[in-house]
This record gives sequence, C-alpha cells and structure tokens, in this order.
Amino acid sequence: MSETVRTHARVRASELVGRNWLNTGGKPLDLEALRGKIVLLDFWTFCCINCLHVLDELRPLEEQYSDVLVTVGVHSPKFEHEADPVALAAAVERYEIHHPVLDDPELDTWKAYTARAWPTLVVIDPEGYIVAHLSGEGHADGLAVLIPELIAEHEAKGTLHRGSGPYVAPEATSGTLRFPGKALFLPPGRGSAASAGTSDDGSAAGAAASSGAEKGSWLVTDTGHHRLVELGTDFQTVLATFGSGAKGYADGPAAGDTASAQFNEPQGLVLLPEDVAAKAGYDVVIADSVNHRLRGLSLTDGKASTLAGNGIQRLLETGPARVDEEGAGFSGSLGNDPLEVALSSPWDVVWSRKLNAVVVAMAGTHQIFSFDPITGAVAIIAGNGLEGLLDGPAHEAWFAQSSGLAEDADGNIWVADSETSALRKLVIADDGTLTVESAIGKGLFDFGFRDGPAAEARLQHPLGVTVLPDGSVAIADTYNGAVRRYDPASGTVSTLARGLAEPSDVIVDHTQSAGSEPLLVVVEANKHQLVYVPIPKEAQQVDEGASQTHRPKSPVAPGPLDLTVRFTAPTGQKLDDRWGDPTQLKISSTPPELLVSGGGTSVGLLRTLELSPDVPEGVLHITARAAACDGPETEDGEIPDHAACHLYQQDWGIPVVLQADGDTELVLDLRGMD
Repeated sequence: MSETVRTHARVRASELVGRNWLNTGGKPLDLEALRGKIVLLDFWTFCCINCLHVLDELRPLEEQYSDVLVTVGVHSPKFEHEADPVALAAAVERYEIHHPVLDDPELDTWKAYTARAWPTLVVIDPEGYIVAHLSGEGHADGLAVLIPELIAEHEAKGTLHRGSGPYVAPEATSGTLRFPGKALFLPPGRGSAASAGTSDDGSAAGAAASSGAEKGSWLVTDTGHHRLVELGTDFQTVLATFGSGAKGYADGPAAGDTASAQFNEPQGLVLLPEDVAAKAGYDVVIADSVNHRLRGLSLTDGKASTLAGNGIQRLLETGPARVDEEGAGFSGSLGNDPLEVALSSPWDVVWSRKLNAVVVAMAGTHQIFSFDPITGAVAIIAGNGLEGLLDGPAHEAWFAQSSGLAEDADGNIWVADSETSALRKLVIADDGTLTVESAIGKGLFDFGFRDGPAAEARLQHPLGVTVLPDGSVAIADTYNGAVRRYDPASGTVSTLARGLAEPSDVIVDHTQSAGSEPLLVVVEANKHQLVYVPIPKEAQQVDEGASQTHRPKSPVAPGPLDLTVRFTAPTGQKLDDRWGDPTQLKISSTPPELLVSGGGTSVGLLRTLELSPDVPEGVLHITARAAACDGPETEDGEIPDHAACHLYQQDWGIPVVLQADGDTELVLDLRGMD
C-alpha cells in the first residue's frame, strides 16, 4: 500500500528570507509566527503558466482549511523584470492571490529549500518540520489527503492552533479596465452599435447607438474584471460590456447590466469573417484562459456560449507530453465533440485564411491548436508538448507558453513565445504542411534588451505580436516595457517605443482616429489602459545586453550521472501498472553535445546519463511523469475497475557546470522528500 509522502528523518524548515512581504499589511513573517499552523510554501514566478495553474488548484484547499492552513507564496523570479517589486505587487493583485507573498529576488529561500523548478510546493508541519516536497502541477488531491492527516496528528499532540491567518488584503485597483489582456478592432457594422435595440434589455446596444461608431470600435478583454468591454476609438467611451464581471463560468446573456454570463480571466479574442460568423451563429471567439475553454460571443444578441473545452486543465486529464524516440508528439484531431476536449490556458486566437480555422495559442501545454467554428473540430497542429525552443516539422517542434498570434500576408502565423523570449513563425505550405521557424530567441533561460541582427537580439517575455503594413512584425515585448520590430527582409530587430507598463498586446490601427498615419494600439496592462503609439520613421537601436536566468548551477562530474526522480503516491492511491510501467522520463540537453548518452524517452524514473567532458556547462531538460489511481487494492492487489486516476508531471531545466569533483548523481522530487 502506498503512503503519503512523509519524512523519516525530521528536517527542520529553513527560515523565510527575502526583500519584502506582500499581503501582510506591511508586517514581516517568520516561521515562529506561523508555528501551530500547517504551512504550504508555493515557490512561483509570475511569468509561469504552471505556477498560475497551481494558484487555482490551491484555492479550494485554502478556503476549506482557512483556520489551520497558511499558504506562503515565495516569489523567486526567472526574468529580470519579475524582480521589480512594483511589477510583483501588480502581479499579486492581478492574479487575486489571497495569501502572504515573500519577495525572494536573490533566490535565498529558493536555495535554502533546494527548489529546482517552478512551481515547487513544500509542506511544513505545525512544529516547523518539512513533511513533503512536491514539484509541478496536480498535487491538490494528494494535499487533500495529507492536510487532514496532519490536522489529526497535531490535534492529538496539542500542537495545532486554529484561528485566522496573517493575510491582509491590499487596496484594490479601480477603473474601467483592470489588467486588460488583448484587444480587437470591430469595423463599422460589426460592433454592438450595428444591433442597437436588439439586445435582451437594450442597455448595451442603446449605449453604443447613442455614441455612434462610424469609425468602428475596440473590443477589449478586461481580464481583471472577468469581462469584455467595447470602447470607442477615444478609448474612454464605454459602448458596451459583456459578462457579469463575476469570476466564474456561465453561458447566456452577456450584454449590459443584467448579464449573467461569466468569464474567468479572458485573454485573446478574434473576429470571425462575416460569412463564417453567419454560419456559426456568433461573431467573436474568446480564449477564456482560466476556464480552459473557447467561448463564443454574438454581438447581435449579446449572448455568450461555450465552443470548446470541458473545463479540465489538459495536463491534469492527459498528463505531460508523450513523444516517440524521434521527438514527435501527437498531432491531429482530438475527437468529434469539442465540449469533451480538455484545453489548457488558451491565451490568444487568430483566424487563419489558409487553414480556414481559428488558430489557438495553448499556453498551458506549449502547443498550437486549431478550432473549426463550422464543424467544431479541435486539433493539435504544432508542438509536441515539450517546453523549449526547437524548430522543424510542426509535430516535433517545442514551444514555451505561446501567448500571442498574428497572420501575415502570406498566411503564415507569427507566434510570441513568451517563456523562451522568442518570436517564432508557423509556416503553412499550400499543401497544408506546417513547419516551425524561429526569428528571435535562443532558449528558455536567455533574454535581454538588444537590437541588431536577429541572431543576437533579445526580448524579455513577449505576449503580443502584429504584422505592420510593410510586412515587418511588431512585438509587445512585455517585460522590457517596449514595442519591438523585426524586419524579415533584413533580419534585424529595432525598438519602436519604450516606457510602457507591461504591454500585453499590440495591434495596427488604420482608422486614422488620431491622425493621418496608421498607428499602433498597445494594451498597457499594468496601467489598465489602451494607448495609441505612432510608428516612427526611424526606429531606435537599443543594446542593454543579453541575460540569462540566474539560478544556481549544479556542479556535476563528466562521465556517468545517475538520475533519480522520486515519486510516492498519496495515501489512497496506487501506481497504475495495469498496462506496464506508469512512469516515464524524457531527457535532452542544451547544447545537445552535453549529453553523450542517456537521452530520449523511456519508462522508469531512474536513468544513467553520460556527460561529455568537452562541454563546460549547459542545461539538462528533464520531463518526468507518473500515473496513480484512487481506491483500495482488491484482494489480488489490483486497482478497482472505474477508479479515478491522476497524472503527475514536471519539466525541469537544470543548469549544470562540469567539474572533476562534481556530483555523480542527481536526485529530483516529483512527489517526495529531500
């Protein structure tokens, strides 16, 4: 029988050290102040989609055990921008984090707890000892077993103290928009003004009609308010709102003050061609990110509907990426019922003329999907699901949290690949063959602010992209607070604008609302606004250098390296070995020459790698997965029929430096103990 992960040698938790505390009313915390509580440390960084998934996984546990459980978010930044305390405070507000957060910019607490991946969870018992060390997503069910065990144990010992925790809510940001995500231009005749008087209560359509929309309007995902807002071209006049503003999931009437439809942090949106919209019965497709669904919005009657997604985060249903020995992942149709398909944090959408479908940046699985509004067909069209930067045939390519999409005049799709700080291109041949190319970017841990030849240029976590009238590409370089330009003809990068507060989207505006020349419309998320930005005749040239994520490098010896990934199923679960070994490792390296042998995909959580003595340093890319199922074993030791099953997974990028006296073994915890 499997056991909940518990330490056999009691390990005292290290003190919480950092620059500052958030959500505590300005008061610092230490472990002594938390004695008597079950403490859950959540090591996260606000760029990381997997970390955002874990925030949502933990919310029900935090609510259920609010009198005994204290979650402490330890923010250990990956990117330089994330070390900015103002940016961190905005992220804590944006993602509605209702627990204390320790600002750990120097990774002091990260290193003290030997964290190696975002996200990592560490459970500390009421006496101050570590009882579990968990990596990745999908641990909520196991925690739901472990927490009651700890409650029972420490109530019996008299070491559990019930009562309110140290969380103090910050002042909320007010305004029409709150952390807007993406924007869409609605040409005259397509916005809500075109249907004045036809909405359920008339309020939204009537407001639009009275304002006039002869130049069109802008539909914005008001992400922090969980709704959509239609603005006039002055970006001040509210023509309509869609969604009740309550965080949740509900279809139905979306327009005006009586709306009942609900969204949860909506992001990208696309206006369907008129003929397609007429057949589909809705006008706009919305990436409803935290609901893990695609939603439809009819601007004619103001109703919202669900187009695709069953609401289950895809990694929790299907597990991590499965690839063959050649690195090819599954691609193609995901079945006939789009409402039964699991999605994962869809972040942006764009219409593809060549594919005659909506292309979806599926940030949570590092893949590109497609959705056909007429048939409802959902398919994976690019990315094998492994996180990183690798070009080539679409089903072998690696992406990393793709967050922005734009179609060019040739019908190819440009991709803002945020976690690799890269600009990628999905090339669609006339015969439908798809290939992935990279224009800017080097890898998961390389970023910066550098213009010039694209091979040396650097971005920092871009979220948006658009194609300019001359065929060049504008990029919302989010963490650099800039709009950058890539010129495919010359292969060079320049800067169009700076000083923006986390620009999350950029769109070309042809309405001449603010002059005779085309302008850029920038969604300035952290200033809660849309702004016009001119396209300069002479772009800036900036070189503030290239950087790498500063995580400690593990010293390892050249030659054999024994890798162990530890996993113990929670109480009440058993490894699902009905069809063979339910665990898997996928291993590669950057540079590829670092790994002499031991790479590739195979079952098991033990592997001996061979490291080259000719490569001084690099990164080991390790993906581990394990499947376990609920229920007591039957008399013959088998898992009961129809048992609920769980998939655990984590991707690690382990920076290593080779030296003669380095380690010859590497131990990682998927669900285990240090």
